[in-house]
Amino acid sequence: MPSQNRPIWAYSLPSALLLMAPFDILASLAMDIYLPVVPEMPGALGTSASVIQLTLSLYMITLGLGQVVFGPISDRIGRRPVLIGGGLLFAAASMALADTSIATAFVVLRVAQAMGASAVLVATFATVRDVYAERPEGTVIYGLFSSMLAFVPALGPVAGALIAGGFGWRSIFVTLCILAMMATLNAWLRWHETRPLNSSGPWPVFGPVLSSFAFWTYTLGFAAAMGTFFVFFSTAPRVLIGRAGFTPTGFSLAFATVALVMIATTRLARPFIARWGTAGSLARGMAMLLLGAAMLAVAQLFAAPSFATFVLPMWVMAVGIVLAGSVTANGALEAFGDMAGTAVALYFCVQSLIVGIAGTAFVVLLDGDTAWPLAGFATVLAATTLCALRRLPRR
Repeated sequence: MPSQNRPIWAYSLPSALLLMAPFDILASLAMDIYLPVVPEMPGALGTSASVIQLTLSLYMITLGLGQVVFGPISDRIGRRPVLIGGGLLFAAASMALADTSIATAFVVLRVAQAMGASAVLVATFATVRDVYAERPEGTVIYGLFSSMLAFVPALGPVAGALIAGGFGWRSIFVTLCILAMMATLNAWLRWHETRPLNSSGPWPVFGPVLSSFAFWTYTLGFAAAMGTFFVFFSTAPRVLIGRAGFTPTGFSLAFATVALVMIATTRLARPFIARWGTAGSLARGMAMLLLGAAMLAVAQLFAAPSFATFVLPMWVMAVGIVLAGSVTANGALEAFGDMAGTAVALYFCVQSLIVGIAGTAFVVLLDGDTAWPLAGFATVLAATTLCALRRLPRR
């Protein structure tokens, strides 16, 4: 029975997904759709390759930090205005990125694009929490969204290569602008407000969320999963193109196989996730990350870089990413009903900071031309998450 303190969301689950999913996809797609054209962008913008690479880390970090701002705002003024405003900011920044030829402006606009993405993400996830709390549909949506945040970047380079090959690298950002405007117009016409009617009081505080051990445990698990993918796409061009000799097209296709594994896992794993529960699914996801990391380490020691030694272990880790991403949001946000926007903001902020800072540190401190950054990050984060899970109270 719907709660009496919130409006009723009248859409069926498929209709709701069609309304929400484009924002989740765009926020993830913008992260690395231009990977195939990274080698030509330093010349186009008159800068160094390291500055272009920096935009990947800045996007990830800003994606999380922006939600600390937009989460409480969405609890205060509503999900709909935050979503519409974020969509418009994302579209405007994308169009400006397509027009700029200055490196500094490109970096600043990437930060603005990430701010828009963070706004639409927090509004979307808070809406899911508003409408589907304690309902089985919530697990389905969280699982699909978490999978999108992982496998869309795998497909992004393929799309970027095709778009840039036909129309040039600037057309990538024009495409993002057009898609964002279409999604925002659809939301303007159809997105109902779902903010709980009793949540317009004083600004919420972060203490209750940050003092929750369950929140930290499941957020760390989400960071382990998403960070594994972040380190993978940060190192894959150097390993597969630079050392294994893949062409840009071959690299993009190899990259996309990871997405196919995630899609298949999302479709096949639902009954197992329901059987294992939240903690059990996260534990199994972390175990898959550890197994993939061990495979990478052995291959790094005894074989040359190749599809089999670098991408196949990532298939194993991809299964773990989906298992973890399907349950971590429910585990982290379960206790925070009337401050869902704030809780979602912190969930993504903490995850993004861990991924952006720790993931970048592993890539920089270890040899980014090898599998060691990926194996090291996955091992440390997965093992830490499993230790935290053991301390959670049994329910």
